[in-house]
Amino acid sequence: MATSEAVLQVLGGSLPSLFGSDNSFRKLGSSHTSRSFIRIRKKRGSKCVNFLNCSNISYHAIRVDCFQSTRQSVHGDIAHSYLRSVNCKCQQADSVSSFASEKGNGSWIIDNDQSFDTVPGNTPSLMQFETVRELKVGEEDFQSNGSLPPNGSVEDTLNRIVGNSIEDEAWELLRESMVYYCGSPVGTIAAKDPTSSTADVLNYDQVFIRDFIPSGIAFLLKGEYEIVRNFILHTLQLQSWEKTMDCHSPGQGLMPASFKVRTVPLDGDDSATEEVLDPDFGEAAIGRVAPVDSGLWWIILLRAYGKSSGDLSVQERIDVQTGIKMILRLCLADGFDMFPTLLVTDGSCMIDRRMGIHGHPLEIQALFHSALLCAREMLTPEDGSADLIRALNNRLVALSFHIREYYWIDMKKLNEIYRYQTEEYSYDAVNKFNIYPDQISPWLVDWMPSKGGYLIGNLQPAHMDFRFFSLGNLWSIVCSLTTDDQSHAILDLIEAKWTDLVADMPFKICYPALEGQEWKIITGCDPKNTPWSYHNGGAWPTLLWQLAVASIKMNRPEIAAKAVEVAEKRISRDKWPEYYDTKKARFIGKQARLFQTWSIAGYLVAKLLLANPSSANILISQEDSELLNAFSCAISSNPRRKKRGPKSPQKTYIV
Repeated sequence: MATSEAVLQVLGGSLPSLFGSDNSFRKLGSSHTSRSFIRIRKKRGSKCVNFLNCSNISYHAIRVDCFQSTRQSVHGDIAHSYLRSVNCKCQQADSVSSFASEKGNGSWIIDNDQSFDTVPGNTPSLMQFETVRELKVGEEDFQSNGSLPPNGSVEDTLNRIVGNSIEDEAWELLRESMVYYCGSPVGTIAAKDPTSSTADVLNYDQVFIRDFIPSGIAFLLKGEYEIVRNFILHTLQLQSWEKTMDCHSPGQGLMPASFKVRTVPLDGDDSATEEVLDPDFGEAAIGRVAPVDSGLWWIILLRAYGKSSGDLSVQERIDVQTGIKMILRLCLADGFDMFPTLLVTDGSCMIDRRMGIHGHPLEIQALFHSALLCAREMLTPEDGSADLIRALNNRLVALSFHIREYYWIDMKKLNEIYRYQTEEYSYDAVNKFNIYPDQISPWLVDWMPSKGGYLIGNLQPAHMDFRFFSLGNLWSIVCSLTTDDQSHAILDLIEAKWTDLVADMPFKICYPALEGQEWKIITGCDPKNTPWSYHNGGAWPTLLWQLAVASIKMNRPEIAAKAVEVAEKRISRDKWPEYYDTKKARFIGKQARLFQTWSIAGYLVAKLLLANPSSANILISQEDSELLNAFSCAISSNPRRKKRGPKSPQKTYIV
C-alpha cells in the first residue's frame, strides 16, 4: 500500500516540474474534442497500464471495412475491444515501462488536461474508446518500502513512459501507412494526413523509394522482413519498365521515384478488376526530374536486408544481381565530366526542387559512395563482373580522394581559400578550381567554429557551395567517405552549432537559408522554399535516424539521444509533421503534411538504434584495408605531375 501512496504522490502533482508546462502526455492535439486517458489499474500479481485513446476516425483515418473481426474480453467490469485488420496484421509493441502498485482495487485516470483523479467505481464506456494497449510494468520503478526512488529515477521513469507511449503511437501509425499489393505488404505511403483534401494529396499517397528507407529499416530492426523483401523485389521489376518523356528514354537501370497500387479493369472483362503497380520515373513529378538517389538507396536497403535477416538468397538471385549491375553501369558510364563525382541536375535527391544543387551535390556523392561499397560486397564473383568490379574499385578510390581533399572545410582550410591566388594555368596549381576568395560569405567566417568542420555542399569550376547539407555530411560518416578525424569534426560542429542545426526540432536540412536576392535568383522565387522553410533551411525530423547511425558509428550516441529528447517534446503533439519552419524550427511547416511516414519511421529507427547500437552495423560501411592502401597510393603518386600522352589501357581519373 505504501507503494500505491508513492504512486499517488507522484501522479497527484507533487512533482509539477515534470508535467507543468510539458504536453508530452498529449497524444492528440487540441483540435480533437474527445479526451484521451491513461488508466493505471491495480491488480494483485499482474500490473499493467492501459492507454485508452478516444475514438476519432478522422485522426487515424481508419476505414470501417479494414477490420475483419472484433473480439471482446472482460477484466472485472471493463470490456476492451480489440480490432484486427485484414491486411495490417498489427503486432503490439512491447518492452514498455511504467508505474504500478501491488495492492488495492482502485483506479486512477490521467486525462489530457494533466489532472489526476481517483475513480472508485466508474469505468469508461466501451464506446468511448477505440483501441486498448496493455503495457507491462516493472516493479523496479519503485522501492519495495514504498518510498520514491532516489537520484532522479522518478523523472527517468516518467520520461520512459512518455517515450514508450510515443513509440507505441508511432508504430501504430506506421502500420496504418502500409500498402498492400495482391494481399502482401509492399511499402508505406508518404503521408496519411486526414486533413488533406483529395485535390491536395498530390503524390503523397504513393510509395516513394527514398521515403520507404527509414520505414524499411524500422521493420528490419523489429524483425519483420516480409515487407522489405517484397519492396525490394517489386521495385526491381519496375526497373525494367519502359520509361519515356517527350519521345526520350533515360538509360537502363533507373529506379522509379515512387509507385502506386491501382485497381484497373481486367482485360476483356469489365466486371473483374486486378491490382497493378503504376511507377513514376519522374515523368509525372513536379519539375520532371529523374530520381538519381532511388537506385542508390535501393542498393543500400538490399544490403541492410541481407545483414539483418541473414537471408542472402535475395541478393544472390540472378534478377537482383542484374539489377545491381544495371544501376552501377548507369552511374559509372563515361561522359564529359572530368571528376569522379556524379553529375546531376537540380532536384534529383531529397531536395527535389530548385535549390541550386545542380552539379555535384554532396548528398548524391555520399549515397553513390555508399552504394558502391554495398554493391562491391554483394556482387557475386564471375567472369562477367570482373570489369565492373575493377571500375567500381577505381571509382571508390578516386571519389574518396576527391571528396576528402576538395570538399572538406574547417577554419584552417577556410583561411587557405581566403589567401588563394586565381587564374593559375599550371598542372601544379594550388587553386585547381579557380575559386575566388570573395566567394567566402561573412556568415561563414562568423559561423565556423574553431573546433570542427564539414563537407561543403557542392564543388564546380569557380564555385564552392559553402552551405552545410545535413544528409550528405551524416551519410558521409556512415559510409566512411570521410576520415575518422573528419567524421569527429563534423559531429563537433553539430554540437557547437546545436542552436542552429537542432534548436526546437531536429534537424536542419541545410544551413543557412537562401534569402533576399539570392533566394529569388537561385530558387526562382519558389513560394514553397521561402527562407527557413521546406528545403530552404527547414527542419526535418526524419533526419534523426541518419544522425543516430552517424553518432553510433563514431561512438558518440549521446548526440543522437539528445536530439531525440528534443523531438519527443512536441513531435507527437504536433501530429508528426513533414517539416518545421523558421530559423529555430518553432512552427509546423506552412505546407507540411501531417502524419508524414518518414518522420514517424525516422524517430522509430533512431530509438531502436539507440536501444541496440550494434544493430546500426546493417547500415554502416567500414573502409577496408585494400581500398585504404589504394587510397594511400593515390595520394603518394601526384596526378598533377603526370604528362599527357596516349591513353593508357587502365582507366584513371583526375583527382
